[in-house]
Amino acid sequence: MTDALKRLSDEGVAIWLDDLSRKRITSGNLAELIDQQHVVGVTTNPTIFQKAISEGDGYDTQLTDLAARKVTVEEAIRMITTADVRDAADILRPVFDATDGQDGRVSIEVDPRLAHDTRATVAEAKQLAWLVDRPNTLIKIPATEAGIPAIAEVIGLGISVNVTLIFSLERYRKVMDAFLTGLEKAKARGLDLSKIHSVASFFVSRVDTEIDKRIDALGTDEAKALRGKAAIANARLAYQAYEEVFSTDRWAALEREGANKQRPLWASTGVKDKAYKATMYVDELVAPNTVNTMPEATLFATEEQGDIRGDTVSGSYEQARADLDAIERLGISYDEVVQLLEDEGVDKFEASWNDLLKSTEAELQRLAPSEG
Repeated sequence: MTDALKRLSDEGVAIWLDDLSRKRITSGNLAELIDQQHVVGVTTNPTIFQKAISEGDGYDTQLTDLAARKVTVEEAIRMITTADVRDAADILRPVFDATDGQDGRVSIEVDPRLAHDTRATVAEAKQLAWLVDRPNTLIKIPATEAGIPAIAEVIGLGISVNVTLIFSLERYRKVMDAFLTGLEKAKARGLDLSKIHSVASFFVSRVDTEIDKRIDALGTDEAKALRGKAAIANARLAYQAYEEVFSTDRWAALEREGANKQRPLWASTGVKDKAYKATMYVDELVAPNTVNTMPEATLFATEEQGDIRGDTVSGSYEQARADLDAIERLGISYDEVVQLLEDEGVDKFEASWNDLLKSTEAELQRLAPSEG
């Protein structure tokens, strides 16, 4: 079998796993994926943790201790999730060391209920960085309007950040500007810029899901010809924006101080529409200095049927712009879609967080010591 994952890695795409659980850590599965599937990082989100904690008994010992201490449910969740991230970071530490800090990283998200509160997001990011206490952690901050200044402030404190829930090209440019502003703040504070890393998580499949739904409602042949084209076009134009920003004089001045580029990260790369090839959002988004964070199913699909044929992004910008323009001419508003997806993304993570609160509270009550 040809090693598509190795070829992908050789093309400059860092392969990260979009999943984490205590079982994955303790069973040796994560270490195996690093060793055999070229996985060099891990991303988490509230939905992933909600699923992990609600399935099986892997957390019972820790939950029993937390119940005995009568901690709040919020504290219990933070103790559980940061423990998993800390342990995963330790497993990935050799990768972190070997790549000079670029990879070997594990992401943990700020409480999604804070997505529209800049000051609370900054405070939470500082707390999470302190709690996990590993140099190879990335704190995830959503790219909401309130998140943008929080990103600049947190980067300015020397904390590495994964900016999440990016859907629009305009917002992505604001994210990159916030990153550069943060580096300038860090430099003014005398911090070592070479120790600060960041990725910008540009969401992919959800764009097609929403736009394809609107295309299907139109039902014309002209519309149907554009199915499955919006997400890849959007991501490719994001890479064009990345190339532009990181070739400016402003960036060059920071790079001379040892700064690292903020890499584009392709998120939400599991295919939602069964009509599409399972590896579509991997094969079509190969570009140097990027990250693709994959659900396990996409990871193994890429290993088995990935069509890695070199850089599939550079030089594709004219066609990508034409595809988005054609979709706009159908009467499908790009601006409306990306704002809807951002709002839905925040709502989904908040709903998962609330589910996590409820299920953890139920577990704490189940495992609480009897009185007397």
